[in-house]
Amino acid sequence: MTDTHYDEMVSSRGREIIDLEDKFGAHNYHPLPVVISRGEGVYFWDVDGKKYFDFLSAYSAVNQGHCHPRIVDSLVDQARRLTLTSRAFYNDSLGDFEKYITSYFGYDKVLAMNTGAEAVETALKLARKWGYKVKGIPQNEAKIVICDDNFHGRTITIISMSTDPTAFNDYGPYTPGFVKIPYNNIEALENALQDSNVAAFLVEPIQGEAGVFVPDDGFLKKAFDLCKSKNVLFIADEIQTGIARTGKLLAVDHEEVRPDIVILGKALSGGVFPVSAVLADDEIMLTIQPGEHGSTYGGNPIAARVAITALEVVRDEKLAERAEELGQIFRAELAKIESPLIELIRGKGLLNAAVIKPTKGKEAWDVCLKMRDFGLLAKPTHGHIIRFAPPLIITKNQILDSVEIIAKALKSFE
Repeated sequence: MTDTHYDEMVSSRGREIIDLEDKFGAHNYHPLPVVISRGEGVYFWDVDGKKYFDFLSAYSAVNQGHCHPRIVDSLVDQARRLTLTSRAFYNDSLGDFEKYITSYFGYDKVLAMNTGAEAVETALKLARKWGYKVKGIPQNEAKIVICDDNFHGRTITIISMSTDPTAFNDYGPYTPGFVKIPYNNIEALENALQDSNVAAFLVEPIQGEAGVFVPDDGFLKKAFDLCKSKNVLFIADEIQTGIARTGKLLAVDHEEVRPDIVILGKALSGGVFPVSAVLADDEIMLTIQPGEHGSTYGGNPIAARVAITALEVVRDEKLAERAEELGQIFRAELAKIESPLIELIRGKGLLNAAVIKPTKGKEAWDVCLKMRDFGLLAKPTHGHIIRFAPPLIITKNQILDSVEIIAKALKSFE
């Protein structure tokens, strides 16, 4: 991986902008050297007017496509009338959103927040509260089982669950109360659940940030059944996998699992506003009382209206069905590419990844740079994996065109 912030393909205008961020912004990201100025549908345009396929979708936040007109209209319309009241008062949008989303996913209650990390923190608090108030776990003894290689966010408590040194190094002391087990390992989960102080099992149905690791068929259902047998909450972090990304409304729907708690974010707003949500039934949600949890912006009128429209778009445009059909086509076409750089292809729906085998000094970062040169943007994760996650509104012809670009980039190294 190059240590420079840009290369010869970046224009002087692009370099100015990159240098501006480098000088005045924290260095907590390592972006691909391209400067975006506009997005529409499945496409980006950079500051020089060059057009690209977007195959990251803001980490699956833009499932409905960039600047979807219906979602933007909802944002603008609500912003002209009322933006924020805080939860000190009622507003005329939140109740409509709460009724809509609970009916949409089939739960009694929702707690609206802003970011995915906030939603994960909310779910952790709910699980612990339920553990003490309902299950009867002794105070301060509740445990939550999590998986190695997880990614649930970057707060202090969430990185305390992480096994990635990049996430947790030099941030201790860490929050206690978490039991780590290998992902996709039923025996390890069964052993962990022998402890009667376990309140919940938190899991990503597919580990996205880890490189799109898809568990064995039946793992989620077996894990859910184990949790039920031990009176342990099953929490699904669907922030990246939910909202139609994997070919179902939720990734757990592939195994007909109904989690006790569902965590949503990202595409819940179609990428136009920070909105996240935690869904649960009354027995769990009503353990939290007034004043015990909240957020100034959580459940604000803009978020409520935008999220309703974003979910309407998913249903009206049959995005889950599209993701299922086009994901199969994408993986089949990708498998036809003959390249020593491709070690493995995996995924579900339109959440996919290619594991890159370093060849002749070239690795995933180099492949992403070459794809950028040819008009497609994707990003490596963990150095050797490229995630491919276009907006779900993409067409079959656009999928085929994109695979041609990926193939051209890979063959350029031969």
